[in-house]
Amino acid sequence: MRQRLARPAWLLIGVCAAAALSGGVPAAAQVYRPFSNDTRNILEGNWQSCRDRDGTYAERVYDHIVNGVPQFEVHMGPRREFAIFKGVQDAHREHDSPENLLKPFRVAFENGRAKQRWEIPSLNLAFTATMAGGSRTDCESWYVLLEPLEKTSH
Repeated sequence: MRQRLARPAWLLIGVCAAAALSGGVPAAAQVYRPFSNDTRNILEGNWQSCRDRDGTYAERVYDHIVNGVPQFEVHMGPRREFAIFKGVQDAHREHDSPENLLKPFRVAFENGRAKQRWEIPSLNLAFTATMAGGSRTDCESWYVLLEPLEKTSH
């Protein structure tokens, strides 16, 4: 399952996630919880992907649009796969395609740990995905950080 994530949706997702954790609604197969430590970061938060009933893992897509102009899209999942593509489109893009700016696109899992940092100078971006505590065989929890390579002061 692929879902789009937009900045205004973060608050709603956080509220829904809190409700799911409190037992108010059934838990979703994937959850994104934003953090707001540094407003210069584009994305910073916890993303969790759990196995669906059919055995597959879901994918979350974040579209980055500035002043109505699509810049890029970030794919999180399934599981340990990540992708960043220039531009935004509705059709799914394969993570192993040459257009994916993240190489490798699948984060290696070694000795119970997984972390990858990519730098994409063409978009002035750095993207880091770190497997977080609480990951288990049916769910993987990730701390993700998408930030400008060169941060400007406010």
